[in-house]
Amino acid sequence: MSISDMHHDEEIAWEGKWVVAKKRGRWEYVSRARSIRAAVILAVEDGHVLLVEQFRTPLQRPCIELPAGLIGDGVVDGEGGADDEHALDAAGRELEEETGYRAAELVDAGEFFSSPGMVTESFTLVIAKGLTKVGDGGGVSGEDITVHRVPLSDIEGFVARQRASGKAIDVRMLILLASGLLTAAER
Repeated sequence: MSISDMHHDEEIAWEGKWVVAKKRGRWEYVSRARSIRAAVILAVEDGHVLLVEQFRTPLQRPCIELPAGLIGDGVVDGEGGADDEHALDAAGRELEEETGYRAAELVDAGEFFSSPGMVTESFTLVIAKGLTKVGDGGGVSGEDITVHRVPLSDIEGFVARQRASGKAIDVRMLILLASGLLTAAER
């Protein structure tokens, strides 16, 4: 945003149940309705990471991702409320719903922004430790989530195979691919 855009009031161009399109000066961007945030879970144990695969309508294909969910999504009769749930509570709930694993400890690793040039959405990265399998996972009704327990030693190969099969790869997977990418960049 330019300095001149900072001096304009925010205008709402369109508002749906979950997303709001906004404009400030000449800058257009999107926000989640009601300032809802997300929790993204990095669950690594015994040399394996838990990943999920879910069909994403905007992409029209399945996407490989870290487990994640909206903070406040599990309260107030499913309508949620960003202020009604703590990020760590949401992360624990989402981890169990999506993967079937429960964490003995959840650590807040900080707030990050998904695509700050286009959306205001942020997420809290949560590290899950002490995992215990307590169910099948798969998400709530209609989510049809597939759980992948992937050896960290094969993460690059796993991602390459998933990409080659036509699946989308969420940007947050870069957390797991970073050392390989940095090594490649140094060559």
